[in-house]
Amino acid sequence: MSPSPERRRELLSTAAEVFAAQGYNATTVRRIADAAGMLAGSLYYHFDSKESMVDEILSTFLDELWAGYEAVLGAGLGPRETVEALVTESFREIDRHRAAVAIYQKESKQLSAQPRFGYLTESQRRFERAWLGTLERGVSEGVFRADLDIRLAYRFLRDTVWVAASWYRPGGQHSPEEIARQYLSMVLDGITPRAGTTTARPS
Repeated sequence: MSPSPERRRELLSTAAEVFAAQGYNATTVRRIADAAGMLAGSLYYHFDSKESMVDEILSTFLDELWAGYEAVLGAGLGPRETVEALVTESFREIDRHRAAVAIYQKESKQLSAQPRFGYLTESQRRFERAWLGTLERGVSEGVFRADLDIRLAYRFLRDTVWVAASWYRPGGQHSPEEIARQYLSMVLDGITPRAGTTTARPS
């Protein structure tokens, strides 16, 4: 009998948490098996190597991320609305794949040197094109400031959003959408009061 898809997903979820916590190089198949409550030999019934496991973890995350991003980019939204939708989609993916995001951040440079993981480099290029294109369109249309350093703004947005994977925990006080809304308010509108609003003073 073939392993059930549900069991496979469970094992990949466990492996993702171990990779995220221990690092790819320090993680062994035995360590993953221990976390899953099974013998190392039994894990090979499902996966032929830890490389196969991290490959499936990262490719699944990126496939879902790009499905969401392509829907946003193809929706015909204005530049600001596109940025808002991309940030919101990013936080949703962190909610679904927090451990995979952490692995991607820590390990993609090392892994992408292997032919099997060449898609990591291509995904990074697509990610950069999507964000830079949206920011450039916003500047040209007068939605964003004319003096905006596009590449610096892209790096700021990228790092500000994805670093949340280091502290975010699914099921917490705030939904991904609420966190995205707060981030967007700070990034797009700043943290100082808007004209016509009052600021509460400490008593």
